[in-house]
Amino acid sequence: MSLARAQDLQSYILEAEVNNPQIQAFELQYNIAREKMNEVNSLPNTSFGIGYFASEPETRTGAQRARFSVSQMLPWFGTISARENYASSLAEADYMEIAIVKRELALAVTRSYYELYALRATQEVLDSNIELLNTYEELALRSVEVGQASAVDVLRLQIRKNELRQQKRVLQSAEQAEQAHFNTLRNQKESIAVEVVTDLSLPEQDPVLSEDRLELNPQLLKYDRLYESVVQSEALNQKERAPDLGIGLDYVPVSERKDLELPDTGKDVVMPMVSFSLPIFNNRYKSVSVQNELKKQEIEFQKQDRLNTLKSALARAQSARDQARISHDTQEKNIKQARDAEAILSKSYETGTIDFRDILDLQELQLKFQMDKIASAKAYYIQSSIIHYLIQ
Repeated sequence: MSLARAQDLQSYILEAEVNNPQIQAFELQYNIAREKMNEVNSLPNTSFGIGYFASEPETRTGAQRARFSVSQMLPWFGTISARENYASSLAEADYMEIAIVKRELALAVTRSYYELYALRATQEVLDSNIELLNTYEELALRSVEVGQASAVDVLRLQIRKNELRQQKRVLQSAEQAEQAHFNTLRNQKESIAVEVVTDLSLPEQDPVLSEDRLELNPQLLKYDRLYESVVQSEALNQKERAPDLGIGLDYVPVSERKDLELPDTGKDVVMPMVSFSLPIFNNRYKSVSVQNELKKQEIEFQKQDRLNTLKSALARAQSARDQARISHDTQEKNIKQARDAEAILSKSYETGTIDFRDILDLQELQLKFQMDKIASAKAYYIQSSIIHYLIQ
């Protein structure tokens, strides 16, 4: 396939990525996850307290009228950074979902694109075969006039044309449905016309594959991001096991005593405070550590299982692509030989020995070869897109 044709398909894929609502939803989800980094980068609420003594307690320096307090709890050093790292790791896992959806969308667009090609190319083959049967029908009518053929031969040719016209109508209906599906993937109106290639030729050689790139598939990278999020979760858990530090200040206004002359009479009370919150009962944190260790093992097993699945899918796609190339090459040879046989039959008309049943049999074979060639070309490029999906 030429670069220009490939660019046409690529432009459809890019358009689908921009317009696809599923991708837009995942991008918003990723933005929400990123915004959570700002959410966790904050301190607990500052506490304020105001109290008024209904019955003012008398002290040596005067009566206490009210109490004002403010306090702030502070997490242990590094706890906020640990929370940011954990939130960031969760966001990165969400980002891999975007990459996965984009690849799946590109594969779906590519499949639909080549399905449209096959449906349209098959209709063109049917049109050419109908024209060929029209030519043979004219020959048959002339042969009937000179007694070299019967009216049955003409009827056979007409019946065969009716069958081909029926196949074309079925394909036209299938094309409309596939075009609607293709436009839906692009989030466009179903009736919008779609331009696809009119001919597909296979490359002389298949591109060299590197299975090592399978490790870069987003489906596997997602597990790496999930594993990292568990690592950051445990780091945060260790920080949260440390004590929380609290600082505060109490202020008590004191009335001045008029009955005694004492130093500091009427002097307000200012009392700075420091407090600690100790996790004495820390079974919760121990349990979280055990859970995190189990989660890491679970993720490793899940990644290995997914890797095995992708390897199997890659092997099947490579085999299917090889089979499609073999079929395509075989059909090209069969088409050439069928055309040679057709030429021989056409020459026999000059000697009056033409057999229209042989013509119908040959035409049916030729149509089968042409349709199989289109199907094998479609299969080759669809399997190539699957390989691209897995390792690119």
